[in-house]
Amino acid sequence: MKTRSQTAPKPLKTVALGPRPGSPKRRPRPRPKPAGKGDLRAPKKPPTAFFYFMEDFRKTYKQENPSVKSMQEIGKACGEKWNTMAFEEKVKYYDIATEKRAEFEKAMVEYNKKKESGEMSEESD
Repeated sequence: MKTRSQTAPKPLKTVALGPRPGSPKRRPRPRPKPAGKGDLRAPKKPPTAFFYFMEDFRKTYKQENPSVKSMQEIGKACGEKWNTMAFEEKVKYYDIATEKRAEFEKAMVEYNKKKESGEMSEESD
């Protein structure tokens, strides 16, 4: 006579269960719409203060650590440095970002005026 460990296990019977009464019906997740190109002539949004800091930091970090090639490591070091910096050190980068943001907003106002007045026709592409 065979023992239980020597016999093949019997397959389990699976039963498809319907939705439970009272439970909300599952809705399929809405699929994200593909990102449109938008208007290619629109002014590009300026980077944040952190990105201006990252430009400077990346240059100095590469000089100090020439063996590090991974952008992931550089990015982590940059983020850690940014989080430990005092506000007074960050002001330089916030000023640059604010200045660029103001330029962007002026450009957007001009762009929207041109767009509304019809100067930018689709035929000019």
